[in-house]
Amino acid sequence: MKTIGILTSGGDAPGMNAAIRSVVRTSIYNGVKIMGIKQGYNGLLNGEIEEMNLSSVADIIHRGGTMLLSARCDEFKTEEGLNKALNIIEVFGIDGLVILGGDGTFRGAQKLCDAGIQVVCIPCTIDNDMGYTDYTIGFMTAVETAVDAIGKIRDTSASHGRANIVEVMGRGCGDIALYSGIAGGAESIIVPEVEFNIDEVCKKVIQGKNRGKLHHIIALAEGIGDAYEVAEKIEEKTGTETRVTILGHIQRGGSPTVFDRILASKMGNKAVELLLNGKSGRALGIRCNNIMDVDLDEALNTEKNFDIDLYNIGMILSI
Repeated sequence: MKTIGILTSGGDAPGMNAAIRSVVRTSIYNGVKIMGIKQGYNGLLNGEIEEMNLSSVADIIHRGGTMLLSARCDEFKTEEGLNKALNIIEVFGIDGLVILGGDGTFRGAQKLCDAGIQVVCIPCTIDNDMGYTDYTIGFMTAVETAVDAIGKIRDTSASHGRANIVEVMGRGCGDIALYSGIAGGAESIIVPEVEFNIDEVCKKVIQGKNRGKLHHIIALAEGIGDAYEVAEKIEEKTGTETRVTILGHIQRGGSPTVFDRILASKMGNKAVELLLNGKSGRALGIRCNNIMDVDLDEALNTEKNFDIDLYNIGMILSI
């Protein structure tokens, strides 16, 4: 293993830069050349590759986004695109790849692995929707961003006696809504994994109002449907003015939390260690606070289990 390549693909996540820094510096420490691939798989196909050094990753551990940039690449999904990628890897003398991203990124890495390239993947996605690992890089930062927003929205909501739906990211996974809802003291949490009853939400709004509560915060995952439609129903049934705040891509940006910086640093170091030991087709994760690695097939096929116990705690605490 003389040369390692690194790329980031799919949606960016806070902590990606910390992982890049860890991979680059661990490689250099071990006497291995490290090549940065810009624009994800698209950049791989176009040969947007340059050698990185210690200075390349200076002053980035605290920055959100990805210094290597990211892009979608439909061409890579074709047989012709894969062959082109394999040729580029050979031309640049890359012996192994560290690939950062989510489910779709991992599937692309699996194709390279099946074609004989040594690959190790690091999970970076704010949705925390990969079932084989307790947490993905970027998730905790997104939750902190959502909690900060909920606190500010509560202030203005209470000033006007309103209910407010805060829509967070998570199409098929409600973890951001669950964690931020509990940490932010939301009165209702609506996620795709649990069927919700609009009348139960409205009952909480009315009961809170009757005991003098001036606000009602509802944390809602984007995968649940139209937040404005939910707000309209709440307003119709309760007579309480209900506003909607969609946080959107603000959740993807910002300086990563301490948790994400340390998680990324550990995983980046471990990724290089695995490649140096001849391992391939591995996906890094964290379970019970221990960094571990599993086969890529397992990572891609492990069902995500929603923490229903935590959800029930949220229901109890929001009475």
